[in-house]
Amino acid sequence: MACKPIAQMSITQIYPLLVAKAERKGRTRDEVDAVTCWLTGYSTEELASQLERDLTYETFFAEAPALNPNRRLITGKICGVDVSAIEDPVEQNARYLDKLVDELARGRALEKVLRA
Repeated sequence: MACKPIAQMSITQIYPLLVAKAERKGRTRDEVDAVTCWLTGYSTEELASQLERDLTYETFFAEAPALNPNRRLITGKICGVDVSAIEDPVEQNARYLDKLVDELARGRALEKVLRA
């Protein structure tokens, strides 16, 4: 079975998995929403609306009000790939989101995850 490119994956299907990853480690959906809103510029209400629409990652990030310029401060590896080395912007933003949720799940303070 061929893998879908990240850009064509449904954010509506993936987002609950990100929330579950955080919740398994004692974090909350509100915290996952906070990092997602920080990354994309969506308000909490706009994020909820986008998740109801069953968008692809590509559309989700294309419609983002204001991608946070500090997202470039997110470093490290996801699935063995350095996030700063990813050339496709949609895949890079998706990996940034995954990295932020990983940091939450590892117990990092929300303020530090948000690069405050």
